[in-house]
Amino acid sequence: MEAMFLPGVEKNMKPGPYADVVRMMQQAGREYPQIWHLFGFHPTATVHLARFTQEIMREEAPLSPGLRELIAAYTSYRNDCPF
Repeated sequence: MEAMFLPGVEKNMKPGPYADVVRMMQQAGREYPQIWHLFGFHPTATVHLARFTQEIMREEAPLSPGLRELIAAYTSYRNDCPF
């Protein structure tokens, strides 16, 4: 996996669940969403982003959560962004 554009963020995550998950994925040689580095770097600020994302993806809507996830994954694919 390529390094982020923000190496200071990537290398300075605070201890917590995102840092743990990133470390596990790296040890397994697997790709993961690089935004997890941001979540781990400043968890008190990014907790709101995580909650917002979950609310948007899971709330009652004409499109099912699965279809919304598929659209997000396809958009990321088209943008050459690992999802």
